Amino acid sequence: MEIIAQYFPELTQAQRQQLAELEPLYRTWNAQINVISRKDIDNLAVHHILHSLAIARVIQFASGTTIMDIGTGGGFPGIPLAIMFPKCRFTLVDSIAKKTKVTAEVARAIGLQNVEVITSRAEDLKHQWDFVVSRAVAPLPKLMNWTEKNIKPGGMNSLPNGLICLKGGDIKDELKPYQKWVTKWSIDNFFEDEYFTEKYVIHIPV
Repeated sequence: MEIIAQYFPELTQAQRQQLAELEPLYRTWNAQINVISRKDIDNLAVHHILHSLAIARVIQFASGTTIMDIGTGGGFPGIPLAIMFPKCRFTLVDSIAKKTKVTAEVARAIGLQNVEVITSRAEDLKHQWDFVVSRAVAPLPKLMNWTEKNIKPGGMNSLPNGLICLKGGDIKDELKPYQKWVTKWSIDNFFEDEYFTEKYVIHIPV
């Protein structure tokens, strides 16, 4: 986890310990339930944990902020963000029960007290949060259609409440409906690794 600490020197010893526990936990679980591709498990630190934490480069969530991670899969970006922001509340949602099982077990094993894991489709969720986060779950219009109802208006953070997602590649067409409001950050401006070329953090306020 040295690379994570390099970019986030403010991490406490407890946070560093939680991050260090992720790789052996995911290796163990991934051997039983495939939530990360077999060839990618060796790149967990950069491709999954550091990638998730790119969101922490564009916003420092205020204490008490509520965040829903839609399509969390094995817990990304939700679990790394929950480690980074222990005073915020995270709800990690996926429609596939075997994935939420892994996510819940990993959160429990590292002692995350600020995480709830739910098995549900996005369309069925009634609750509201300050932010919805996601990573490569669906095109932006579909994501907004699913989750706009779940985002509280207003906000108490440096960015207004809305959708924050990790996207890659050519996303011009996806951004067109939101071009008046969207903000886009290139992740390779935050982290020096070729993996982050043409990868972005996107914020759409609601």
